[in-house]
Amino acid sequence: MPDTRALVKQQFGAHAQNYVASADHATGESLDRLLEVALQGVPQPDWRALDIATGGGHTALAVSAHVREVVATDLTAKMLAAAEGFIRGKGIANVTFREADASALPFADGEFDLVTCRLAPHHFPDCAQFVREMARALRPGGIAAMIDNIVPGNVVAARHINAFEKLRDPSHNWAYSAAEWEAFFTAAGFEVTHLETFRKAMNFERHCDRMNVPAHVRRQLRVMLLHAPAPAREALSPTFSADPLNGSATFFLGEVLIVGRRM
Repeated sequence: MPDTRALVKQQFGAHAQNYVASADHATGESLDRLLEVALQGVPQPDWRALDIATGGGHTALAVSAHVREVVATDLTAKMLAAAEGFIRGKGIANVTFREADASALPFADGEFDLVTCRLAPHHFPDCAQFVREMARALRPGGIAAMIDNIVPGNVVAARHINAFEKLRDPSHNWAYSAAEWEAFFTAAGFEVTHLETFRKAMNFERHCDRMNVPAHVRRQLRVMLLHAPAPAREALSPTFSADPLNGSATFFLGEVLIVGRRM
């Protein structure tokens, strides 16, 4: 896969506050499930947690209420600063912030009890290496919980949906299937204890607004939704107002929650 890290810094540095304010990132069924499954439904006051690619800081904030400490990292300094401002503004004192690459974490082996990462790995150049780094940073028996966008196993659908997302956001690298994510976790030495998929409804304009997508690209994206090949259309399930090229539009993206215990 191509290395998109420079593009990630450029794109997310320019739009950091959009992600802090994003309702799609602040809440969601899968985030609630991550807390429930990874934390076993009870607070873990002795745990030290790591949130990789924290983005707007929403996952780090949610986890912070249940553990002793959270270290929130991000590749993009401006995004990390926006997340820190957001979390500090909530009066939270047990979250610290550190610039870091998800594929080469600046932490010793076994430092953490819990590692989380949400809605970021589709930007990473090497997701297998990212999962290995999660395993390395965890103590034996520690928990990794990851949420990311996924595509169907069908190759035609996967290529079309990934092309759609990369046109919207050039820093998008590749969204994998749930089965591929399970394979990454197993290969890194995790016992996969939970795998759950979701379908999340996306407002087309809001999805584009987060990256300030220009009008001509939005039109191309609408055409890709309107004329998607059958397997991709089934997954995306787009709906349009009377004028599909100018009116309101919605579609669906797949999402996976995968939780593993380090062996």
